[in-house]
Amino acid sequence: MSDAKILIIEDNEDTRELLKYNLTASGYAVADAADGHDGLEAARAFMPDLILLDLMLPGMDGLEVCRRLKQAPETARVPVIMLTARGEEVDRIVGLELGADDYVVKPFSPRELTLRIKAVLRRAPGEDGDSSGVWEEDGLRVDFDAHTIEVNGERVQLTATEFKLLSELIRGRGKVQTRDHLLDMVWDTHFEGYSRTVDTHVRRLRQKLGPFADWIETVRGVGYRFRS
Repeated sequence: MSDAKILIIEDNEDTRELLKYNLTASGYAVADAADGHDGLEAARAFMPDLILLDLMLPGMDGLEVCRRLKQAPETARVPVIMLTARGEEVDRIVGLELGADDYVVKPFSPRELTLRIKAVLRRAPGEDGDSSGVWEEDGLRVDFDAHTIEVNGERVQLTATEFKLLSELIRGRGKVQTRDHLLDMVWDTHFEGYSRTVDTHVRRLRQKLGPFADWIETVRGVGYRFRS
């Protein structure tokens, strides 16, 4: 059983009630909202450990909600799992680029969703015990215990998934890591045909690393390597 708090932002009442029922039965504390504006307010008031966010919402769609969540300091590090329809592949990729941590395609099984939630929560700050201490080189400083990084003395905000990805790259620095390996290690699963998910997160990570962006080297046709 878990005491984590989950916010559901979903306009379909049947889906929302099904999610609430299953998540409550799994031991989660659950709050919900039926549209994007109410969802943003609920995120600030409830301060969830994870947000389930539908893409197709009335008024403000899920992509805009995700963008605002990731821009606000108080919710920037809250993991987001997007709920999408099968025909929304482009939106799924855009959602990942905005900082969503995972997506689940409708219709989904409660078991699949529960497994995805557990995997994402394991990546959240304080849940990753694979790295500890501080790693520092030149002007790049990574505090694995505090889940923070500094670029030339300036704190940089990473999502839980971005931090997990950076940690994995640093742990294997000097070695080529394939996209499939990174999917397995960072996302705890393998999305068939979605190795581009890794590319998207590496691109966002490079942007945040600024002058250290080229420390993540692309090995064409294979994957990535963090400079040794």
